[in-house]
Amino acid sequence: MVKAAYRPLIGVVMCRQQLGPHPAMTLQQKYLDALLAAGALPFPLAHGLVEDEQSLTQALTMLDGLLLTGSYSNMEPHHYGESGDEPHTDPGRDRLSLQLIAASQARQMPLLGICRGFQEMVVASGGRLHRRLHETNLFEEHREDKTLTLEQQYGPAHNIIPSDGGLLSRLAGSETQQVNSLHMQGTKQVGEGARVEATAPDGLVEAISLLDHPFALGVQWHPEWQSRNNSLSRALFDGFIAACRRYHAGKGKDRR
Repeated sequence: MVKAAYRPLIGVVMCRQQLGPHPAMTLQQKYLDALLAAGALPFPLAHGLVEDEQSLTQALTMLDGLLLTGSYSNMEPHHYGESGDEPHTDPGRDRLSLQLIAASQARQMPLLGICRGFQEMVVASGGRLHRRLHETNLFEEHREDKTLTLEQQYGPAHNIIPSDGGLLSRLAGSETQQVNSLHMQGTKQVGEGARVEATAPDGLVEAISLLDHPFALGVQWHPEWQSRNNSLSRALFDGFIAACRRYHAGKGKDRR
């Protein structure tokens, strides 16, 4: 009988939303589906962990990796040195995600950030965001057309150009590839703690990795959408889960 591969436990950050009269913690199904299909087990992480250091430490000790998902909310601009209000924020998500990124770096735990999660990694690295890409007159349109079906919204929108010798090119190859695009905000400046992993033809940063980390990759597009039907998405999730398995094996050695 062939032994099944270990299914790493992946902490997935949750978002706060109002469901009727009740505040709720939510996770979009597509992220859970992508992890399960790649051979991992999702473990939801609620905002209350920020105020409960003991529980957060206990959760991190159990986990083999972290996933920062996309979200309808935006980061509060004070995190990247800007003032003024921003609609649709999620302050608890900001605090938890930034704490998880720091924990990932301290523990060298594999980390994958998608869309908002990518932007959180940009900010955590010391970078800054464009709050309205379409108002800068610097880039092509990166927002989705919400009048289209979901299949069309998540269809190929533009190319990305991977950086030579980076983590992304090692996972998925160095050739130009097509990705979807469903975001209003984007990278204005990458911090000193990150490396650019890919750009769009208009120059917008589409992927970064954190320095001095074995696997901390953030992508601006949405590889979780029907992840097994796309070779780039499969490469990203399979590479992430493989890194999580290696991390778990290393934890076992530490206990011996």
